[in-house]
Amino acid sequence: MIGGDAYKPKLIPAEEIDAAVSAYLTNRAAPTTVTVDGRRIDVIAAVLAQPYTIEVLARADATPMQKRQAVRTAILLAAIG
Repeated sequence: MIGGDAYKPKLIPAEEIDAAVSAYLTNRAAPTTVTVDGRRIDVIAAVLAQPYTIEVLARADATPMQKRQAVRTAILLAAIG
């Protein structure tokens, strides 16, 4: 599976990714999962596995959209991993 394949509506609906990203950014300690092709992805673990996402979230000058995109990317990378 390539990166774009994970984002197809049948695998991860955009609404589910958006909800997971919002939940994570609202409370980074709360367990948040996304179901992809029958398996559950832990959003916290996905974020911690991506150094770039950790760096973006730690930046004081990162915009909310940059943070959302970084978390979204971590989820999609976990989905193809």
